[in-house]
Order: sequence, then structure tokens, then C-alpha cells
Amino acid sequence: MNIPYQELAVETLTAIIEEFISREGTDYGAHETSLEKKVQQVMNQLKRGEIVVTFDPVSYTHLRAHETEADL
Repeated sequence: MNIPYQELAVETLTAIIEEFISREGTDYGAHETSLEKKVQQVMNQLKRGEIVVTFDPVSYTHLRAHETEADL
């Protein structure tokens, strides 16, 4: 089930994003990226509709790529 990110409290959404980022593992890029910058990047993806917040009662809340009808 998709959860509109706009309906979540800022603190809740930030916690979901930070949890998602922390699963990412080590940053292997040429430059370290701060947690704050990563949170902003994910927030921008949410605003552009590239990813969505979902809730699955088995795996709990998480972020995933947005699927269009063509993807289904």
C-alpha cells in the first residue's frame, strides 16, 4: 500500500528516509556525502515521484521505485 509522503509528520518521514539510507551500506563514491544531503536527495526523489513510501505489514514501511502502469 502506498502512503502519500505529504501525509506523514516531518519527523516520521525523516526517520523512514534515514532508515532507508542506513541500509545502503558504505558510500563508495569519490566523495563522502553527508546524511543531511542524502536525506535531501531522497526527499527530492519523493517530490518528483521517482520513489514512493509503501507499507507492507510483513516487511513494514519502506521506500521503493515508483511503478508506472507500463511497469506492471
